[in-house]
Amino acid sequence: MDTNNPFVALRRELHKIPELGFREFKTQQFLLDYLYSLPQDSMEIKTWKTGILVKISGRNPSKMIGYRADIDGLPIIEETGLPFKSVHSEQMHACGHDFHMSIALGLIAKFIEERINDDLLFIFQPAEEGPGGAEPMLKSEIMKEWKPDMILALHIAPEYPVGTIALREGLLFANTSELFIDLKGKGGHAAYPHNTNDMVVAACTLVSQLQSIISRNIDPLDSAVVTIGKITGGTVQNIIAEKARLEGTIRTLSPESMKKVKSRIQALVKGIEVGYECEASIDYGSMYHQVYNETALTKEFMEFARSNTDINVVECREAMTGEDFGYMLEEIPGFMFWLGVDSEYGLHHARLNPNEAAIEKAIELIAAYLRYKDKSAHFAISIY
Repeated sequence: MDTNNPFVALRRELHKIPELGFREFKTQQFLLDYLYSLPQDSMEIKTWKTGILVKISGRNPSKMIGYRADIDGLPIIEETGLPFKSVHSEQMHACGHDFHMSIALGLIAKFIEERINDDLLFIFQPAEEGPGGAEPMLKSEIMKEWKPDMILALHIAPEYPVGTIALREGLLFANTSELFIDLKGKGGHAAYPHNTNDMVVAACTLVSQLQSIISRNIDPLDSAVVTIGKITGGTVQNIIAEKARLEGTIRTLSPESMKKVKSRIQALVKGIEVGYECEASIDYGSMYHQVYNETALTKEFMEFARSNTDINVVECREAMTGEDFGYMLEEIPGFMFWLGVDSEYGLHHARLNPNEAAIEKAIELIAAYLRYKDKSAHFAISIY
């Protein structure tokens, strides 16, 4: 990779400083420092919490086109061994948000020099990984003032080669919800189990029961996932646990299935309360709306990429991945696509190492599409 490419260099600097949701202080300052180094004549910059919105005024605007990049990292200890690995010992850009930001910076730098007719809005959104930044950012006064007429975004895809993008009309990413269940019973000495209510046993029973939801309560032609990824309980080996906690995730391809899954979870937890004479509470944490690509715009983008670029366009299946960009698509017509980055390790893996050649490919593709949209007399859908 040509490390003289300024946006590869920016990506590497951003990769060093991953920060968790709404704590992206270094990241925000790094982005602002770069943005303020650019010519300011046509650019207006506003901040929202740890996020940034950048408006580039068009020469003769009739519409505003938005592009969103998320900026937060994950609580993962990096294991890549890269010379520019994270300097934050337990945080990593393991979902490619460093790529997303550097691509957005590349587009901003390009369209500061090459102004088009229409207004452009670049959104650097915090807290995509949690607790969720898209929905509150969308409701902010800044976004009400600068609400784009259409919006697009991308997400890196380790499984596709560089030079390939993947997307589909309609549902792309699932409805998702976090899941936290706390159980409280009566602890005591391991030698006297009859005087206790063991929450490790209750938690294990509940995990097994939760697995029946998908197999027995969801239409086999539908798809849903309930995963318990973490269980904690007890203190030492010879004390029966008074408390236990289950942490997991729910993913469904429809809002209706999400409601059904949650209803069954609540019923099963009530049964555990009765059966194990304990108290239980459920917290659904962050909930993300499905990513639903607007049909006409998605079809138009796919046809444009196939006809006007050397990009390979794949029509993919929907995925159980969660993305809070879905909240923006709920109110603003647009789409998201997968960007191939050809990594042996997948998203959220401690050894994720995307191919940096994808950065320039993405900048060129999106810049070409924005020029095309600027010349279009109308959108592929009616927005006025």
